[in-house]
Amino acid sequence: MEAIESLAASPERPAIRGSVMVVDDDPASLKLMEKILQPRSRYEVRSFSRGRMALTAASERPPDLILLDIKMPEMTGYEVCERLKSSAQLSGIPVIFISALNAPEERLRGFRFGVVDYVSKPFQFEELQARVDTHLRLRSLQQKSEKDNYFLQEMVQTQIKTIAGARVETVFAIAKLAESRDDQTGRHLERIQTLCRLMAVGFSELTKYKTTVDSSWIRTLYYSSALHDIGKVAIPDRILLKPGPLTPEEFAIMKTHAALGAQTLRTLHGRYPDNELIEIGIEIAQSHHERWDGTGYPDGLAGEVIPLRARILAVADCYDAIRSRRCYKPAIPHDETCAIILQESGKHFDPTVTAVFSELAGTFQDMWRQMDMHSTCRQP
Repeated sequence: MEAIESLAASPERPAIRGSVMVVDDDPASLKLMEKILQPRSRYEVRSFSRGRMALTAASERPPDLILLDIKMPEMTGYEVCERLKSSAQLSGIPVIFISALNAPEERLRGFRFGVVDYVSKPFQFEELQARVDTHLRLRSLQQKSEKDNYFLQEMVQTQIKTIAGARVETVFAIAKLAESRDDQTGRHLERIQTLCRLMAVGFSELTKYKTTVDSSWIRTLYYSSALHDIGKVAIPDRILLKPGPLTPEEFAIMKTHAALGAQTLRTLHGRYPDNELIEIGIEIAQSHHERWDGTGYPDGLAGEVIPLRARILAVADCYDAIRSRRCYKPAIPHDETCAIILQESGKHFDPTVTAVFSELAGTFQDMWRQMDMHSTCRQP
């Protein structure tokens, strides 16, 4: 106890503010570590006698450092550490094992579980405080580095968006021109972008797609989706603007807009080969009328051979087309539109896409209502 009081009375070191969690089933050990770490309020110390309690508290308010005993009831220190390292929220928190288990294999096992240091009981007060100081400094530097990297990435992404936006501006204008020829479609492209992004975010939460559908993937889909019908600039007005049903010959011409749009974008991509938005626009324009069962056009692709972005856009495009008033049909209510789309699951549409759509149907309705819903063009 005199040694502890001596530490408290020693000349003040540079202040290191931080939150330290101590987990030990021995009340005496908990009290001792609190008294070592709390003089002059250098640290906020939270103590727990059980691993489960500590995990719950860490999830609610993550500490900067965890001092963890190994041999505890209910959950061992190894089990607690494994749970921490498997959590995306908590995996970065440094863990120091404090234990009377001093065998080399115990130390190695701890390091394999991801601990950053190992302090043997009984420990020297100065040693424990020095190690805590060191790892809190390292944690602070790591967090600062992560924060700096985050802002740097944000700046880079902002520049990428600016450059990409400038490059695709002309293409988007052409897409709007094609849309405006099709009897004043209003905000069809903007609605498609919004609905595609909404479904892509839904996909990002599925285990199968977590590593694929990230923020960059979602962003490229959002911007490139506007290019899906760019091929309509080549469709004659007599077909594009026809108020009645198309003949088989006319519909065959109408269907060429998918391949024509992709070819137009390929020509543009030849001039801007590093533009990812145009590259993704090619696959969307080419494949957004393919069907899951292989009966679509222009290539008769089936199943997962169809690019995922095109499969997502197909459902968003269909929803918007059915909901919108056309010169040859009235607007269809939301519930009826959803029923039509879900009936085509496994035939026209990818079942996974329709499942995500079904989960988000209410949000689809709300977002669609917030945008301009007046549209009179044909959406084949």
